[in-house]
Amino acid sequence: MLTKDLIGLIANASGLTKKQVEHLLSTNNAILRETLMAGKSVQLQGLGTLEIKERKERVIVHPKTGERNVVPSKSQLVFRPVNNMKDELKKI
Repeated sequence: MLTKDLIGLIANASGLTKKQVEHLLSTNNAILRETLMAGKSVQLQGLGTLEIKERKERVIVHPKTGERNVVPSKSQLVFRPVNNMKDELKKI
């Protein structure tokens, strides 16, 4: 689903204009980004939790040459769905 499709669906369901919904979503995204960059997690009720985790440095081995390389640590955005969402996904 594209953002414009989501905006249209929310506008139809809420009675707000598409402009109002677009502003609401962009404000929501900015707040989510600020919160995550501050090192805090964000719980989306009924969906799950967004958080930034540090992925540790690791050594990888090229399968053909056997050459070893070090992959540096990095930050990664992680989404953990709530348990009932996991159960619903298993039914699909």
